[in-house]
Amino acid sequence: MSTFKAPKGTYDLIPPESAKFLAVREALSAPLRRSGYGYTETPGFENVELFARGVGESTDIVTKEMYTLTTKGGDELALRPEGTASVLRAALEANLHKSGNLPVKLWYSGSYYRYERPQKGRYRHFSQVGAEAIGAEDPSLDAELIILAHDAYRSLGLRDFRILLNSLGDKECRPVYRAALQEFLRELDLDEETRARIEINPLRVLDDKRDSVQKQLVGAPMMRDHLCEACRSYHEQVRELLTSAGVTYEDDPKLVRGLDYYTRTTFEFVHDGLGSQSAVGGGGRYDGLSEMIGGPALPSVGWALGVDRTVLALEAEGVELELPPATEVFAVPIGDEARRVLFGAVTELRRQGVAADFAYGGKGMKNAMKSANRSGARFALLVGERDLTEGVAQLKDLGSGEQTAVALDRVVTEVRARLA
Repeated sequence: MSTFKAPKGTYDLIPPESAKFLAVREALSAPLRRSGYGYTETPGFENVELFARGVGESTDIVTKEMYTLTTKGGDELALRPEGTASVLRAALEANLHKSGNLPVKLWYSGSYYRYERPQKGRYRHFSQVGAEAIGAEDPSLDAELIILAHDAYRSLGLRDFRILLNSLGDKECRPVYRAALQEFLRELDLDEETRARIEINPLRVLDDKRDSVQKQLVGAPMMRDHLCEACRSYHEQVRELLTSAGVTYEDDPKLVRGLDYYTRTTFEFVHDGLGSQSAVGGGGRYDGLSEMIGGPALPSVGWALGVDRTVLALEAEGVELELPPATEVFAVPIGDEARRVLFGAVTELRRQGVAADFAYGGKGMKNAMKSANRSGARFALLVGERDLTEGVAQLKDLGSGEQTAVALDRVVTEVRARLA
């Protein structure tokens, strides 16, 4: 046993559980790859100011949860707590918005880091698949991303998730609503920290999960009652597109999420089987974020889906994923010459797309067969001295126990035929 353990609030992914996470990443990203989204990858750390400007200086992420460090050169860096700001920064730096082909559609996958109280479904290191459509203001894009996430979850077999939907307005109508909300909130019995938030970003108070706060929010003004005609029309178009695609959603006038950059469309995927950590993914439109981080006006929309929480949601519903076998054929040589010949056969099987493994370390027949059974392989391929003399290998079905002699030069063809 090692002297060291994974840091508190983190986890290691090891087989066989890791195969489930890989399958979830593949399922979440597959609809994006079919819809014109190209893969992007950004550094695991960025300039602190990128997140302070983009995510919001008053957010819990920036004020309490970021892992920050100072380099030897004096630069202030932070482990990325979310993906959108980094991806937008990368797109701007590469001048993708000047290609003349807008929107720029990107998807990504990776680990993110927030200092939080660890609990099931809420870790300090977590994995997400994300998507961003940069440079276009179109309700079809908002609906497209929601539908792609919906279809990805469905493809995994999830059924008990809900989609919450709201509009947060824009720079035209939000100031009026902000003033009305501040006036209401200032009359409530709130702690000092929450009162400070009223002056910086009052919408965040609506997102406060404490019962003592939520009880006082009854009768609070809602953004939906203050939307300008343009935002109201935009939101209605998103709703109509979702309905026509057969996607069911719930209007949630209190949905604001935890990031300051959202405008207009905001949405969240929740699964009631996860308890308090019910959000499995979410996103929205962020039309002003590019200007916040020094870029031109680039209306954009995106989402991030949690791989960790999606796995938990699958477990809550009892969904068993159909995972590709780690090993289909396990080779068991008996003797040095058999080892050489069988290793060549295994190499060719792998080149032909068959998942094959080998009894390494000079194991005896008994131990090698135990390894074959533990591997989950469908077939064992055995070769001994007598087999070499006869120019054959023994192909054993590990399920039925049936064993067949196969000519050595026909092993690959026969195995592929049996697996097919």
